[in-house]
Amino acid sequence: MGSIVAENRKSLMLFSGRGFPELAEEIGQVLGVAPTPSDSYEFANGEIFVRFKDSVRGSDAFVVQSVTEGVNRWVMETLIMIDALKRGSAKRITVVLPFYPYSRQDKKHRGREPISARLVADLLKTAGANRILTVDLHTAQIQGFFDGPVDHLFAMDTLADYVQKKYAGRPMTVVAPDSGRVRVAERWTDRLGGCPLAFIHKTRDPLKPNQVVANRVVGEVEGRVCLIVDDMIDTGGTIAKAADILFQEGAADVIVASTHALLSDPATERLKNSRISELVVTNTLPLSPEKRLDKITVLSIAPLLARAIREVFDDGSVTTLFGGLS
Repeated sequence: MGSIVAENRKSLMLFSGRGFPELAEEIGQVLGVAPTPSDSYEFANGEIFVRFKDSVRGSDAFVVQSVTEGVNRWVMETLIMIDALKRGSAKRITVVLPFYPYSRQDKKHRGREPISARLVADLLKTAGANRILTVDLHTAQIQGFFDGPVDHLFAMDTLADYVQKKYAGRPMTVVAPDSGRVRVAERWTDRLGGCPLAFIHKTRDPLKPNQVVANRVVGEVEGRVCLIVDDMIDTGGTIAKAADILFQEGAADVIVASTHALLSDPATERLKNSRISELVVTNTLPLSPEKRLDKITVLSIAPLLARAIREVFDDGSVTTLFGGLS
């Protein structure tokens, strides 16, 4: 006999970073597999160490990391986890980043600026990642930064189902907070049965990050529930000013749906003092107790991530999770 024939077996292994281990646990509960135990800690000088306690040889490895506050720490931990898996002979490494770090730095606005979103993709590839799975990228072009498959998931169905049930029967207008979100808002209007679309014309000083000047509303908002849709809420300046101008134009109510709740200071205070009645977000990022206002509703993204992980593992189609939406 001139060869040895081995049985072709596949094993899915789940690995959790320390950014938001509760999300990885929830994904594991849906999949029916617990995250692999590991030793992860920092040395006195801040260097990160990771070692997985079980063998990873030949596994289909899924690394779940929510890159939350302290972004650079969690990015570095992710790279070290990938390297540990590569050197442990994992067969394929998929990095599950519910929130893609540095996604706002996806192009050069002026000379001598970095394209940091591309740099993150290069770092992941160099570390040994074969595939990326992420949710609601700031811009779709980031998919092209990674030299390999990128599964781009959408939280719209999760958010829209909640909004439809709670605000059924009330006239609604979907509002894009700026011209760059109009395409996303159009998808929302289709998802909500063809309700009107409006957008807010605003200006932003490129020399002053996180500062926005809202100008005027274009679209039908008077007497309607205005649903502002965005991919992330950081300091809350955009949506707070958007809500003010919508009420000036006669809106009956203002609610917000966003995938990623960064809620950097002073977002909590701004939301608390704003006229926004409800902010609906997903748990792609952890929300600390002091940021959990009564007007914030958190929906779980774990079922969607688990379904996508299963499709990747089974060599199925992630696109079918969204009816072919790409």
